[in-house]
Amino acid sequence: MPAGQSEHAPRFRALHQGAGPFVIPNVWDGGSAAIMQALGFEALATSSAACAATLGKLDGEVTREEALTHAGLIVSVSACPVAADLENGFGHAPETVAETIRFAAAAGLAGGSIEDASGDPAAPIYEFEHAVERVTAAAAEARRHGFVLTARAENFVHDRPDLDDTVRRLQAYERAGADVLFAPGLPDLAAVRTVCRALKKPVNFMVGIRGKSFTVRELAAAGVKRISLSTTLYRAAMTGLMAAAREVKDTGTFGYIDTLIRGDELAGYLKEQARARGEG
Repeated sequence: MPAGQSEHAPRFRALHQGAGPFVIPNVWDGGSAAIMQALGFEALATSSAACAATLGKLDGEVTREEALTHAGLIVSVSACPVAADLENGFGHAPETVAETIRFAAAAGLAGGSIEDASGDPAAPIYEFEHAVERVTAAAAEARRHGFVLTARAENFVHDRPDLDDTVRRLQAYERAGADVLFAPGLPDLAAVRTVCRALKKPVNFMVGIRGKSFTVRELAAAGVKRISLSTTLYRAAMTGLMAAAREVKDTGTFGYIDTLIRGDELAGYLKEQARARGEG
């Protein structure tokens, strides 16, 4: 187990046992990681879509090597635990998924998620038994490294709004050894409560869908333990980029400069990050 991973994995696991929920922001580079740490977030996550965008690709087009290289960069500059969005484990076979977990732990990651979406438009969700076999293999490998495994049931983001099947899958993934359960795209707080009540282990909720993103207080009351932010921070940054560039192109003015983070302030966050890693 890498030095950083051996320290960070237990810290990450402990966050799931504390009182109340915690928010895990999804970052995409060293600067975003530095700012999130300076703001006091205790763990970070990657986002497959944000990672892909930094490479000029669409979500789902990134290779396992690219995803782990990107995650490894975040790990290398972070003083707190990092979890990765590992999509479907970058392969259909349970053995491939287990290998991905092994490589992720070797990259220094404290945890990561595996989804049951196949990537096949004709059959977007793995058959139940195969999905459980994949989580079983991932969980067995995760235990060898102290890796915190999150298992995702993807029905609601693949046009299969079946809450009963989602709960059945999450319960099976829990029995298979997943440490955290996650069903992105749940439609309302009633569904969130149903999922949380059906499970014994921590539940992650994903913020990011308009009309289906709830407050920390509401999610805590529903039983959620971890709240991830998906691509929202990256898209917020891109929204600011587009607004600034449009001002320049359309009006020839530079008013956006008045609201920018100062260069020395950003540098301060990076220096603080380096000190937290013991490099300064």
